[in-house]
Amino acid sequence: MSTAVDTGLPASVVAEYLDRVGLPGERPTLAELTRAHVAAIPFENVDVVLGRHPGIGLDVVVDKLVLRRRGGYCYEHARLMAAVLEHLGYEVRPVMARVQADRGGPRTHRALVVDEQLVDVGFGASMLVPMPLRDGVVVDQAGWPHRLEREGREWTLVRSTRGGEERAYRLDPEPSEPVDDEVAHHFTATHPSSPFTGQLVVMRLAEGVSRRLVRTTLTTEYADGRVEEQEVTDVVDALASLDVDLDDDEAAALRTWWSTQRRDQ
Repeated sequence: MSTAVDTGLPASVVAEYLDRVGLPGERPTLAELTRAHVAAIPFENVDVVLGRHPGIGLDVVVDKLVLRRRGGYCYEHARLMAAVLEHLGYEVRPVMARVQADRGGPRTHRALVVDEQLVDVGFGASMLVPMPLRDGVVVDQAGWPHRLEREGREWTLVRSTRGGEERAYRLDPEPSEPVDDEVAHHFTATHPSSPFTGQLVVMRLAEGVSRRLVRTTLTTEYADGRVEEQEVTDVVDALASLDVDLDDDEAAALRTWWSTQRRDQ
C-alpha cells in the first residue's frame, strides 16, 4: 500500500512525462525509469535564488518539470517520481532524510522507498539507480560507489568522493506526509541559512561524469578522479549547457541576480 503521496496522475500526463525522459510508449523497469529521469531532468534551484518558487504541489511540479521542461530540487523531483510510480503500480513510501547528519544538518531532504529500495532522483543528481535497503551492499552510481549502513532503525547513505567517503544523509524509514515536504521546502527555499537561497546550484550526472555549477564555478568531475574547473561568465549560457532552458523573462531575471551576486563577491 502506498503512503502519503499524490495520487490520480492522469495517463496523459504520465505519457508526457515518459516522453520527457525519453521513454515514450514504454513501461520501464524501476532502474530504467530512474536513469532516464536523472538524465533528462536537471537538479537546479533557479526559482529559489530568484525568490519566486511556484510551490511544490503536484500540478505545479508537472507544469514546471514536464510541460515547461525545467528542472527542480528534491521536493519537486521526488513528488513527480512518486506520482508516476504510483500510476505505474508501484508501492511508494515517501521518507525524509537528515542531510550531513554528522554535522548537525537538518531533516530537509525528500527521498522515496519503493519495493524496499531507496529511490532518490533528487539528491543533487548523485544517484542513477535504486539501492536495496540492505546493510553494506555497494551500488555503483555512474562510477561512484554508494552503500547504505544500518544504524538502529535508520539508514545512512555513504558515498565515495574525491576526498574519500562522505556520510551524505541519514534516512528515517518511517513514512512522512506531504505537509513535511511543505515545511522543509519553505525552510529550504526561504531561510537565509539554507544552502539554496544565496547561491545558484545546478547538477547533472551521467556515466562517469558529474557536472555541478555552484556560485560562479562549474566543476566537472570524472569517476577516474580527474577534476576540471572553470569560472562562468554568462550564466544563461552555462545553464543551457547543463540542460536548464529558461524563457526570456527567467533569463533576464537571472542575469540581473547574477550581476548583483558577482559584484558582492
